[in-house]
Amino acid sequence: MKLQYLLFACFLFAGSGCDLFESDGFNVDDKGTLKVVFDNVVGDKDLTLNSGSYVNAAGETFNVTTLKYFISNIKLTTEEGKVVVYPQESSYFLLDESDPTSLTLTLTDVPAGNYKSLTYMIGVDSLRNTMDVSKRTGNLDIAGKAKGMYWSWNSGYIFFKMEGASPQAKPAADGTTNYRYHIGQYGGGFGTPPVKTINNLKNSTLTFGTDMLKVRKNKTPQVEVKMDVLKVFTGQYTMKLAENPVIMVNPLGANVSANYIQAYALVSMKNNVP
Repeated sequence: MKLQYLLFACFLFAGSGCDLFESDGFNVDDKGTLKVVFDNVVGDKDLTLNSGSYVNAAGETFNVTTLKYFISNIKLTTEEGKVVVYPQESSYFLLDESDPTSLTLTLTDVPAGNYKSLTYMIGVDSLRNTMDVSKRTGNLDIAGKAKGMYWSWNSGYIFFKMEGASPQAKPAADGTTNYRYHIGQYGGGFGTPPVKTINNLKNSTLTFGTDMLKVRKNKTPQVEVKMDVLKVFTGQYTMKLAENPVIMVNPLGANVSANYIQAYALVSMKNNVP
């Protein structure tokens, strides 16, 4: 009956540019902005680079000097189950703890609607990894923002990079006790003949529950996500710096990625922020 009244009103005022609205007040053709804010933490503490001393599940003390990771391939699922894919060309973000501005993802022109979940990838998909360098710009520019996040010898992006020091780390040849977790590999091949690699691409889904994430033309919802560094060391596997302080292109990279996918969790969701 309400729809009939709306149609009748639109008929009466056809010359005034009447729009058809859904029952909760948003125009089905509207678009809005969504903010996704990431907060890197260490358990119940905020992460501070180059200072502080943290303890992992193995009882090892460590600090963090570098933390960077790619978030990409963002999708939203409506309350009816329709998947809305954010334009891929605009869907690559490089988050860097040393640059607080990089930790807020601003998604524009998102179709108005009620969404029950948001999914994103940690890493850079295989298609984009293998595209011509001219197609990999902005956050994917290996000579610019993504410098140091790409293996030129392996032709692939580093999805997740965490570095620091730990007195328990096995000393390197120069006597330093640093650790480096550089996790990449998308299941492609490299070398001659090509060797198939491990696929460390991981997807994380945030579910909003009955409240729904409401994207509207004149309101900006915000989702806050935490990434707990402690869970990089534990989860499905326990990683010990004393045993393997440097993990790059080897099978243990799969263990680290299996852990860090569990490190991302929804903290809060607000349906309108300034």
